[in-house]
Amino acid sequence: MKTTEKTESSIPVVESTDTLIAWFEEGNKPRDQWRIGTEHEKFGFRKKDLSPIAYEGNDGIHAVLVSMAEKFGWTQSLEGGLPVALVKGPAAITLEPGGQLELSGAPLRTIHETQNEINEHLHQLGQVCRDLDIVFLGIGAQPKWSFQKIPWMPKGRYRVMRDYLPTKGKLSLDMMTRTATVQANVDYADESDMVAKFRLSMAVQPVVTALFANSPFLDGQPNGFRSYRAHIWHHTDPDRCGFLPFVFDPSFGFERYMDWAMDVPMLFYYRQGGYHAAGGVPFRRFFEGRLPALPGQKPTIDDWATHLSTLFPDVRLKRYLETRGADAGNSRTLCALPAFWKGLLYDSDALEGAWERVADWSMEDRWRLNAEVPKLGLKTAVPGGGTLRELALALLDLARDGLKTHNECNANGCDESLFLKVLYQWAESGQSPADRLLEAFHGRWNGQVDPVFREEEFESFYGECG
Repeated sequence: MKTTEKTESSIPVVESTDTLIAWFEEGNKPRDQWRIGTEHEKFGFRKKDLSPIAYEGNDGIHAVLVSMAEKFGWTQSLEGGLPVALVKGPAAITLEPGGQLELSGAPLRTIHETQNEINEHLHQLGQVCRDLDIVFLGIGAQPKWSFQKIPWMPKGRYRVMRDYLPTKGKLSLDMMTRTATVQANVDYADESDMVAKFRLSMAVQPVVTALFANSPFLDGQPNGFRSYRAHIWHHTDPDRCGFLPFVFDPSFGFERYMDWAMDVPMLFYYRQGGYHAAGGVPFRRFFEGRLPALPGQKPTIDDWATHLSTLFPDVRLKRYLETRGADAGNSRTLCALPAFWKGLLYDSDALEGAWERVADWSMEDRWRLNAEVPKLGLKTAVPGGGTLRELALALLDLARDGLKTHNECNANGCDESLFLKVLYQWAESGQSPADRLLEAFHGRWNGQVDPVFREEEFESFYGECG
């Protein structure tokens, strides 16, 4: 069984902001090399009493990771001698603070390959879970258990975040332990292509939040939101989270994003085999050699990458773009998000057509949409009349046409637009997953939330044409 332990970097220190900008530029890829990466999180629970899974114990997360490594050839990534992640090629299985298990999928050419990857992951996880009598749930926020009941995972960076983030946002610990998401990672050709994709992704993020809204419960009761996960992010840390208005400035590019990131307070730095609190000092001071904890030292490019991983806007720039605004769902819906973004962002006509629908919105409009969508979902009013429901249908048509243009078919002759079918169902009915869960809660569930654990369990999914 293979294991690896995180080690410190021997990379030279960064002396120029050009180096920081060049880090983003290294993500530039020609169109024929564009891929889609999909990440999804899920909550584990014991079948016997629906309780959350701790790290320790015969049925804990530790046991899950060790068993996955032994049975399926994953390499354990260790921290303090304990497995905290699994790695196989470009894919990884990682832990969120409250034990949410995340598959960080490989960058893949087609959504069909992504679905196969997810199915294989769920097949492996299912074999392990059957032996341990545990199951995983796909939903945007923990529906039953209070924050006090959620176990914490033994990762050093989470200890630092647990101390710092509550000083910035009242729901930050809920974000860490009681939320789960699905995100799609997309490539860009160059700076101008990155800007176009970033702007559109940020502009239509409220549509994604509304379509994928799937977190209407908290502590066993309706919480008044369709996406409580989105509401939580509004109360986590305004320095590093949410909507970025400067993306719509004419001068936006790699350098502008770098400037913003440089001025965001650091959460931690990695030295001597562990994570250490940075004291809320902006990265810019570290770059200038003025980090109080490391006087006179300057960062390496690894420090820059670590800092960028602690920024949580709705769309995040690394060497690709992460679209981060969707609630987690079950296995039938996970590929809908990468399909939506591939259809819009990887086809020039679709991207241009989508931008035309949102380009004239004022900044006030954009702020309002982001503020209202967690509660109102698809009923949120859009500038010029109508709701996000009608806009979602228009964008889905563009995404469908974009995917059909790519014409990437599976063995059954189905193109990738088949993964949009569930989104059409939600948009046409005006009912997001949250609306359907609330309808069940007030109907056949008789005011009980426990049935969600059974109905939203993960299983393999194979799409069909038609």
